[in-house]
Amino acid sequence: MIRFLLTLAANLVTAAVALLLAGLLLGEWVTLHLAGFFVAVVVFAIAQAILAPFVFNMARKYASAMLGGIGIVSTFLALWVATLFPDGIGIRGVGWILAPFVVWIVTALGGWILIGVVLKRYFANRGAAK
Repeated sequence: MIRFLLTLAANLVTAAVALLLAGLLLGEWVTLHLAGFFVAVVVFAIAQAILAPFVFNMARKYASAMLGGIGIVSTFLALWVATLFPDGIGIRGVGWILAPFVVWIVTALGGWILIGVVLKRYFANRGAAK
């Protein structure tokens, strides 16, 4: 249960950082609203968690050549779902092309660093203490 909660927290943190960076780097095309930012982060993280396996299974079944782009496609779809909630995140124009790449790179690197390094160290130290 602790592993699940820490992974969930890491996913929420990386989603928040990714959306903030997308807003900062692509400010002309991506707008963040403080009132709904946290809702957008939660919606994005949940949508990403649900859509990634779904998109993977659909691509594996119907378009195996797309398997390499699963992360980008699921990030694009999760961003689209997050924009459906008012006053959270808004994307327009070229932002629909650039934002999925920025968010995907940040969440991938953040997930690798937070989950792959920090949480594994935590559990290794916890196991050594027992």
